[in-house]
Formats: sequence, C-alpha cells, structure tokens
Amino acid sequence: MNTRIATAVMLTSALALAACQKKAPEELPPAPEATAAPAPTPTPTGPAVGSMEHFIEAVGRANTVVYFDTDRYNIDAEDSAKLQTQAQYFSQYSNVTFTIEGHTDERGTREYNLALGERRANAAKNYLVSLGIPASRIRTVSYGKERPVALGSNEAAWAQNRRAATVTIN
Repeated sequence: MNTRIATAVMLTSALALAACQKKAPEELPPAPEATAAPAPTPTPTGPAVGSMEHFIEAVGRANTVVYFDTDRYNIDAEDSAKLQTQAQYFSQYSNVTFTIEGHTDERGTREYNLALGERRANAAKNYLVSLGIPASRIRTVSYGKERPVALGSNEAAWAQNRRAATVTIN
C-alpha cells in the first residue's frame, strides 16, 4: 500500500509541475540599440597635482629651498627668484596648500635656533603672500637645528642647513 501512495504522490507532483511550466511569449522584446562606448578617460601618467613630486617637477628641486646667511632671515635676490617661481606654481594650482619649514645649522642654543627657523619660514611666507598667495594656504613650522640635511661641523654643511624648505601638503 505504501508503494501505491508513493507512486500516486509522485504522479501528482509531476502533473503539478508540468502544469506550472512557463510558456514562451508570443512576441519577443526588441533587441537593445547599439550605443557607442564612452571614450575612455585618459589616466594621468605623471605625479598627482599638488604632490611633492609634481611641485618639484614643475619648479625644479633647486627652487623648493631658499638658503640664508649665518644668523640671517632676509630674502635676497636669489631667494626672491626662487619664491617667485613657487608663487607661479601656487597661483596656477590654487587648491594646493603647503608648509614652509624653517631650519638652522647646529650652532647656537635649541631655543635660539627654533626662533631663527621660525623667522626664516615666516620671511619666505611673507614674501609669497606679497606675491598674492593667500596666507591661509601657507603653514609654517620651525625645526631649528633638529633636521639637518647635511651632517658635519663645517661651513659647507652649515650652509646647506640654513634654509626654508617648501613642502606641499596635498
């Protein structure tokens, strides 16, 4: 008796499934129209705008740093030419913000060198502001004698460390 019930259930299930079968539509929808693929966006091959690499590429590595005489923070003719080059870049890329780092050589006290580094950074900032760069885009920081680029206790090393370096933030 169990086999009869099982057979009946299977036949009923097969008939029910056959009754639920979908029929093909009488009319197919139209084929999609061919559209032209959008032109691929060119991928930039150079450094991102505002990156330090882009800044160096645009102004030249030598124009990212201004150097000072011993115990000085005045902008001379060579420094002003470098800062004018930087100002052209920052005028063209008005969304770029940056930091001017003030540095000193190893001579003098920590406190004196931090103050001198700050005066150097502010001198460069003030010059750029006088050329039309908004002060709100420029941050200054003094590292004093804490971050030398040249190690050594001689005039050549000291001259390389007395500087204001511009570093982009974006």
